[in-house]
Amino acid sequence: MHFTDHMAVAIWTAADGWHDSAIVPYGPFTLDPATAVLHYAQAVFEGLKAYGHADGTVWSFRADQNAARMVRSAQRLALPVLKPDDFLASIDALVAADAAWVPSAGHGTEREQSLYLRPFMFASEAFLGVRPAKRVTYCCIASPAGPYFASGVRPVKIWISTTYTRASPGGTGAAKCGGNYAASLIAQQEATDHGCDQVMFADAAEHRWIEELGGMNIYGVTTDLELITPELTGSILEGVTRDSILALAKEFGLTPVERRIGVDELLEGIESGLVSEIFACGTAAVVTPIGELRTATGSYVVAGGETGETTAALRKSLLDIQYGRATDTHGWLRRIL
Repeated sequence: MHFTDHMAVAIWTAADGWHDSAIVPYGPFTLDPATAVLHYAQAVFEGLKAYGHADGTVWSFRADQNAARMVRSAQRLALPVLKPDDFLASIDALVAADAAWVPSAGHGTEREQSLYLRPFMFASEAFLGVRPAKRVTYCCIASPAGPYFASGVRPVKIWISTTYTRASPGGTGAAKCGGNYAASLIAQQEATDHGCDQVMFADAAEHRWIEELGGMNIYGVTTDLELITPELTGSILEGVTRDSILALAKEFGLTPVERRIGVDELLEGIESGLVSEIFACGTAAVVTPIGELRTATGSYVVAGGETGETTAALRKSLLDIQYGRATDTHGWLRRIL
């Protein structure tokens, strides 16, 4: 992975609040061995993209939602809140400084190139003790990103884990913090051992209810034209792409339904044909078709192991909006340059 020439930084202290914001050359941080984040994992992050359009302009997609989610994540991790306007300003300044790194609109799979943006903040005070840090560093870095599926959209195989859980009631599941992803890694290894690409988690209390993948939300399409997804219970990340798909559903003749979805219900729905398509969604891949679910007791192939028509249509609709190939009737795009 290659990173751009600069990064946006700012410092927060309990005494002075946010200060020393700047665009500086990309480079490493020097951390004291006692830096709090290394011991207590007090850190949050976001992920979004800058899209080059055919007319040479550069846009973000629903960056205000990323800014708002970072506020919620910071509050949950007892970190200082970075105001949404300051969050957006840091992105604008970094993209302006490294505008040459934004891929231009191309043809074929090149049309899905973008500049990936990673804003994050972490406890940078050097101390040992379980309390919120009094010094925090904010940073935003960027890296050119090609299409997630370089050789075309490919349905993935998913392992449903009932051994490990991603998050629990009252925990940090709804926050975008590094610890959630660290907790998912061993389950991802389990999925790989079973010949799968990704892992799907059930709830921590009963292991009965579908929650989400290690880094993506999940949807199902039924023959009743319902677009179903697990409801937000506090242990599921409120994905920006997830919310966008809910908003687009009616344009495709679908009724969006957020509710609890049982693991057994989902598998039985695949077997009966009621669940005709399943897909995952997130910033990186936008929409990822799921061709097969695997458990300790069996394998369940959905949509013949291929990409479903509705899945493909929703994916195309989102990409067309993001890259300016379709009219943004929702007001989701925000011009950067």
